[in-house]
Amino acid sequence: MLHLSGYPQPPMRAGHLSVEYDPRPSVVREARAEVRRQLEGWGFADLDDDVADVAELLVSELATNALLHSTGRFRLTLFAAHGILRCEVRDEGRRVPTVLEAGAAENGRGMFLVEALARRWGCHRDGAGKTVWFELGTCGSADCCR
Repeated sequence: MLHLSGYPQPPMRAGHLSVEYDPRPSVVREARAEVRRQLEGWGFADLDDDVADVAELLVSELATNALLHSTGRFRLTLFAAHGILRCEVRDEGRRVPTVLEAGAAENGRGMFLVEALARRWGCHRDGAGKTVWFELGTCGSADCCR
């Protein structure tokens, strides 16, 4: 559960979404489309910065990892409040993601992108699986989310 009481701002474009996906080839595209729809509905696609585009890209990276490194379903959860968008992907895999250098390899750069583009990110184990998450600022100012 996301605890936001430490943020001084009133809620801005608050929202919550949680969707579970079966492990099949089209699921990453579906997750990206769901993120886009939800963020457009919350008004984030109208912002001057690239919040919706970055969120869509990073969710596709986490969803791809869940599809490749887990054997079952995964859950995508979005929270938006107090100038922060938090995206989580929970799967049954035990492998914790690592950031690799962005070399010429065809695979393995997803967490490099998360590291480079997210305000913060992390991973925690819960039960038989793990949750990988990232946060983006949504109010256009570096100080608004502190």
